[in-house]
Amino acid sequence: MPTHHRVVIAVFPDVDLLDVTGPAEVFALANRETAGRAGYEVRLAAPGPGPVVTAAGVRLLADLTFAEVGAAVDTLLVPGAVEPGPDGPVARVDATVVEWVRATAPHARRIASVCVGAHLLAAAGLLDGRRATTHWSTAAQLAADHPEVRVDADPIFVRSGRVWTGAGISTCMDLALALVAEDHGEELALAVARQLVMYLRRQGGQSQFSVPLSRPAAARRDIDELRVYVTEHLDADLSAAALAGRMCLSERHFARVFRQETGTSPAGYVEAARVEAARRLLETTDEPLERIAAATGLGSVETLHRAFRKQLGTTPATYRRRFRTAS
Repeated sequence: MPTHHRVVIAVFPDVDLLDVTGPAEVFALANRETAGRAGYEVRLAAPGPGPVVTAAGVRLLADLTFAEVGAAVDTLLVPGAVEPGPDGPVARVDATVVEWVRATAPHARRIASVCVGAHLLAAAGLLDGRRATTHWSTAAQLAADHPEVRVDADPIFVRSGRVWTGAGISTCMDLALALVAEDHGEELALAVARQLVMYLRRQGGQSQFSVPLSRPAAARRDIDELRVYVTEHLDADLSAAALAGRMCLSERHFARVFRQETGTSPAGYVEAARVEAARRLLETTDEPLERIAAATGLGSVETLHRAFRKQLGTTPATYRRRFRTAS
């Protein structure tokens, strides 16, 4: 008898479409690769009957209403939805979904969120005291709204006991592959990954896909102007002393003001800016590493490697092989 895994995925208005269809495709391929022995039965559950309009405008028709799901749930999968905010996207927390997740979770063998679905798990109290991740753009919101959750914005996914949280939208498939590996071993997960033309495990974290410099505007105009200067003069002397001199401030006072306005140290900001520029050159040119290191102010290939390891968890050569876009 094949193992039976009833996967229930919550769907609701403006849910991210790939958060729903990505994991469903992974589980379907696991069934196909095993002639059905993987035993995944995917069901979509919505607050009520009728089609659900996703954020992509595509309409989904749920198999069940929340009230019809019952207690027979192996894996409860909770995607998310966002809405515009003053400083970027904000995770939407629907009270109806939260209450259903809170009531259903005790009956599930495991619970997983996809992308900003972590905000729904947190609102339901399922992440209290746990380490968790979410999409990099709403990680600060999750940490501010739920200080009892140990938010880590970098991992592709995090497992804490029977609760899993996934990061950015496409990582829903990385998370689903990990669930397949837990259920049936890595050989099947690898077979599914091959069918999807995916890596079974990505190198690095989601920081390599976010833009480190996409921070809210500073309250001080001179700090914003300095940030522009940094990005336009990466090969210049950008030491804290040199930047403080441009601001006509003492180095200590400058460091304090800069951190207050940007949330990071001058050295950390400069390194992130240089790595960001190096990423773009690796993605779009065939320039040798020596020239990229010089052009971005990192100086040497050794420093370039060290910065990539620190910021992205990978090497420049590996990054180029995977993300090269120019012919």
